[in-house]
Amino acid sequence: MKIKSFLLLSIPLALTLGACQDDSAEAPATEETPEETATDTSGDTPYTVTDDRGEDIEFEQAPETIVSLIPSNTEIVFALGAGEQLVGVTDFDNYPEAAQDIERVSDSVEFNAEKIIQLDPDVVLAYSTGEAPPALSQLEDADIPVFVIQSATSFDEVYGDIEQIASVLAKEDQGAEVIEGIQTQIEDVQERLAAVDEQKEVYVEISPSPEIYTTGKSTFMQEILDHANVTNVFEDLEGWPNISEEEVITRDPEIILTTVSYVEDAVGDIEARDSWSAVEAIENGEVHFIDSDITSRPGPRIGEAVQLVAETVYPELMK
Repeated sequence: MKIKSFLLLSIPLALTLGACQDDSAEAPATEETPEETATDTSGDTPYTVTDDRGEDIEFEQAPETIVSLIPSNTEIVFALGAGEQLVGVTDFDNYPEAAQDIERVSDSVEFNAEKIIQLDPDVVLAYSTGEAPPALSQLEDADIPVFVIQSATSFDEVYGDIEQIASVLAKEDQGAEVIEGIQTQIEDVQERLAAVDEQKEVYVEISPSPEIYTTGKSTFMQEILDHANVTNVFEDLEGWPNISEEEVITRDPEIILTTVSYVEDAVGDIEARDSWSAVEAIENGEVHFIDSDITSRPGPRIGEAVQLVAETVYPELMK
């Protein structure tokens, strides 16, 4: 389950599930987030919000009970001050701490429809990496409103997700405050990094040898690296590529970051690779673990993710 947990929460779910079996996997295409429409989101009168399927979901009043089927949406709900309204989450919802006490209804791949129907929530916050999962129809057939959000692959999409969920919960003002807080945190990091003349070259390992995976362009992780003012040595590749040890040696990164949390010593594993001994990052002791939850979830902690990478790569500037 530890390997499954990593894969589920580190890369878009459609890719993640087959990442370590399919070397040709690519990041799923991203559609623009439909603009939400609302007749009145005061929470006291009926209103409508459009989800990422283009479906208009009607609410007679602001939802009082919520089920979330992905950790990033759970974190958004808590950030909006509605965490106490959550009655169902996934096995991997571990932040904030209060999320760990909520009923588990999903492993982030499959959900327990019977349990959700028994909970009878006012809304289910579902997700998709393309088309919405067909099993959601079981919930809709039980007259449970299902609001589908497509997995974000950029910061702008994260802001859009926050705005959508805020509209669903009739908490638009709180949503704007959350977004402003994230943007302020990122701006603060970038101000501190203004003195960087030459960006450090970084390799990010999200799955270890022998099936090594990293991040490339058009990914959520790449945007974190961009905002942290570092150069991804594999940014010329698309999505979440499967690479060889030789490719890492050839690109000779200055710093190696690993998000691998399901092995006992991810840093030691990288440092012990015989063929990597001449890699600059290995020679200089610049191999670092960074929290995979913070850096993989497209939710309200993206500002923290940027700060974490910046503090790891440029510690002297982030003191």
